[in-house]
Amino acid sequence: MKQLTRQGVAIGFLLLMLVKAWVMPLLYLDYELRKDFIVANFCVNKNRPELNCDGKCYLAARLAAVQEQEEEKAQRDFMFKLLENITDCRPTFSALLPKPSVGNLLPMIFSGYKNPFIGNPALAPIFHPPQTA
Repeated sequence: MKQLTRQGVAIGFLLLMLVKAWVMPLLYLDYELRKDFIVANFCVNKNRPELNCDGKCYLAARLAAVQEQEEEKAQRDFMFKLLENITDCRPTFSALLPKPSVGNLLPMIFSGYKNPFIGNPALAPIFHPPQTA
């Protein structure tokens, strides 16, 4: 049962990735299959038959919208990764640091929580435990 669920989830993700990769070809296929309907209902230039538009204006608008969505998503992803890298607090030269061993980790594990705001006298009046009456 568990194996079947995993396979179903994997197939679902595969289908989602395929739909993402096939958005542009699917738009062209939709245009070709419904060309008469698009020309009759969505074409901007149907009053000017000398342009021979045949619904290409609608197709171009749809393709531009999809391209814009992809660019916005790429920009959001780039900004997210950039901010993630900027706010990353891990040491950059971890290869130069000594490798932790069990002997080095035990004092860190059993030392308890250390408040990072206690050592700063400017923050002492702001960050303190709640007062009980």
